[in-house]
Amino acid sequence: MVYSWKSYDTFQSSGGDKYIPEKSFNVLEKEQIERKKLAREVCKLSQHNPNLDSVIEDRELLDHIIVDEEHRLLYCYVPKVACTNWKRLLMVLMGKANTTNPLSILADDSHRLHVFRRLNNYTGEEIRYRLDHFMKFMFIRHPFERLLSAFRNKFNQNSTSSDYFRSRYGRQIIKQYRANASEESLARGHDVTFREFVQYVIDPRTTARTAFNEHWRPMVDLCLPCTIQYNVIGKYETLMDDAWLVLEKAQLSRLVSFPRSDRPSSTNSLVEEYTNQLTREELLHLYHIYEMDFRLFDYHSPGFD
Repeated sequence: MVYSWKSYDTFQSSGGDKYIPEKSFNVLEKEQIERKKLAREVCKLSQHNPNLDSVIEDRELLDHIIVDEEHRLLYCYVPKVACTNWKRLLMVLMGKANTTNPLSILADDSHRLHVFRRLNNYTGEEIRYRLDHFMKFMFIRHPFERLLSAFRNKFNQNSTSSDYFRSRYGRQIIKQYRANASEESLARGHDVTFREFVQYVIDPRTTARTAFNEHWRPMVDLCLPCTIQYNVIGKYETLMDDAWLVLEKAQLSRLVSFPRSDRPSSTNSLVEEYTNQLTREELLHLYHIYEMDFRLFDYHSPGFD
């Protein structure tokens, strides 16, 4: 259900004091200039840069870009990179929830189909106009940390979402990559290991990576940063600063604040522990799948450089 607001005066901060970064606006802008410069340089050297005409022709490639018409925003969401909180904030901003506190919106509600209009719903001419005139932003994360976060969330936790992933992917993974699997494991897909999951991801028989599930599809495939020139490329590692910058640049910081999580992620400290379970060859294969994410966004791979 869509709720409308009487006026912008009803907007509140997302709880507590508004976040103010230690770095100045100008310093954060300089960081963005460097990030975007590196992305352009890597894109020039790669084959991974479809032109806009071909993207518009195959507009399903734009299905991860949310459009906020009123505030002239284009947000490319990347699962496992704070996208739930960004969607919650946009729901508040766009009057799609009966609350002024993004964190009070159920995560499932923010991910429902048809909550937002996507860029692929527009005509070619409308797409070009919005790419030229709207503020565009995306958020990124270390590729292996994001992959591990997806694995732990979708295969290790008890939730309706995990039940789906265990049934849809877990049973298949166990069948293909575990010798002498128990009948229970084959039936439930409930105990997939990280190494088995990686073997699935790197297996040549696995569907082409553009058809990967969105939770482990490379970020460059989701947001096309070699085709679309984003105004802000935020990083999960500097999430609050970069979210503040987005809202400042969009002149929305007086209306909303990006919600601070009460439970900071512990995934970063676990990446090395999990990747140590892989052979060097498996790690190298995994790196190659996400190589553009590593290079474009200036990340380093654990285990080898």
